[in-house]
Amino acid sequence: MFVRTASERDLETIKALLADTWHATYDAIYGVERVDEITAEWHSLASLKARLTRPNSEFLVADDGKTIAGMAFAAASGDAKTVMLHQLYVLPRHQRAGVGRLLLDEIEQCFPEARMLRLEVEEANAGAIAFYEANGFAHAGATANCGADQSGIPALIFEKKLG
Repeated sequence: MFVRTASERDLETIKALLADTWHATYDAIYGVERVDEITAEWHSLASLKARLTRPNSEFLVADDGKTIAGMAFAAASGDAKTVMLHQLYVLPRHQRAGVGRLLLDEIEQCFPEARMLRLEVEEANAGAIAFYEANGFAHAGATANCGADQSGIPALIFEKKLG
C-alpha cells in the first residue's frame, strides 16, 4: 500500500469509499436515511473535486495499484500553524491493517510548519477515538456542528502537537 495525491480520476472511487465507510460506521448511530443524506451532500463529486484545488491542503489516497483502501483530506489554517484533518477514512475490510496510520503519517509530513493537528470525531465512534488516541491525539473540546456549520452533529475535538 502506498500513499499518493488524489486526482480527479479517483473521485468516483473515493465517493464510493466514503459511502461504504459512513454506512459501516454511522448507520447504527444516525440511520441509513440520514447517512445517505450526509454522504450525498458532504461527499458529492462537486464537493470532492473542490478539495483537489483548495489552497494549503492535501488530499491523499492509500492505493495498492488495484484498490483505493483509504483517503485523507487536511487543510492548514491561515497562519499554517494549525492543520484541520477533515477526513481520514479506510474501507472496513482494510481497517486495522496500517492504512490509517500511513495516511496520518503522510498528512503530518505534508505540513512541516504546522504545530497542531486538529480533528472532530463523533463521540459514538469508539473505533476512531481509539485510533486517534493511540496515535498521539488528546481530547481538547467539543462542537455541536461537526463537519459543517449548522450540521447539528455533535462531535469531540481532538488535537495532537506536532514538531
